[in-house]
Amino acid sequence: MKKRTTASLFAGALLLAACTGEGDANQTDNAEAAGNNGQNETEEVNDANAGDEAESITVTHDLGETEVPVNPESVVVFDFGVLDTMDVLGEEPVALPQGNVPSYLSDYESEAYENAGTLFEPDFEAIYAMEPDLILIGGRTAEAYDELSEIAPTVMMGVDQDNYIESFEEQVTLLGDIFAKEDEAASALTDVQQQLDELQQTDFNGSGLMVMTSEGSLSAYGPGSRFGLLHNEFEITPADEGIDDANHGQNVSFEYVLETNPDILFVLDRGAVVGGEEEDSADEVLNNDIINQTQAAENDSIVYLNTEYWYISAGGLTSVSGMIEEVRQAVE
Repeated sequence: MKKRTTASLFAGALLLAACTGEGDANQTDNAEAAGNNGQNETEEVNDANAGDEAESITVTHDLGETEVPVNPESVVVFDFGVLDTMDVLGEEPVALPQGNVPSYLSDYESEAYENAGTLFEPDFEAIYAMEPDLILIGGRTAEAYDELSEIAPTVMMGVDQDNYIESFEEQVTLLGDIFAKEDEAASALTDVQQQLDELQQTDFNGSGLMVMTSEGSLSAYGPGSRFGLLHNEFEITPADEGIDDANHGQNVSFEYVLETNPDILFVLDRGAVVGGEEEDSADEVLNNDIINQTQAAENDSIVYLNTEYWYISAGGLTSVSGMIEEVRQAVE
């Protein structure tokens, strides 16, 4: 794998877009695609005296411009990638959707945190009663933005699939600014950059193909897809350069996988995180005579990725670090 220059994890401008969560596949993918090319910018405001710390920052995001209090005490979160990063920074929400919470964040399913509804259907009455200082949403909650904004300052968060690592870095930096945890955010990003450098410096020269299984069906994802960072930033040569860029992926057959014949087959099992049937699990679906003829199968290089990291809580400090590590182990 040839090393290339990666965007610095300490870039200045804040540029990000939306994606992460739960629910129906079509709703999920369409919501994620809707905010995929936006920008977030911040500006400090309400500086009462020269030298004083700013009391708030103005964030320009996909859905508007929002004045956000610095170090808010009461935050409602509708994006599990954001929750992931807040957890690393030592910040807790007062409420979140308590369905499909990633297992590594399961502590937030306790009664210590209010249930804010679902990613697609917030409990507006309950949230209003909480009187939050700030609401952070992702693409799956975008349609509720106007109503949530009437309750409290609301910001659209997420990562840009076309510029994943840089926008991830910018989101973490923004959260560091919001919670007055700038040093902690910078330190965590340094660790992620080191992981990414190590991955890019490996000498793997084979090809890879990303597929997702869902209710027995198979979809492939290429460089222009929601999982394009596998090729664009992680630098895995795509086994097929011509995969459709549709957010749902390109529907493919087992014969397609054999014809494409990747050195590594990267697999996401959607059913594992949305309650699929056991007989439709990825390992059951892919254990057949056709897939077993591929180079990946013969070389024991079918890699089952952590679907929570890639699909449910993408864009968090823990999830991105875990994604990099999974791919590094696969290519070493």
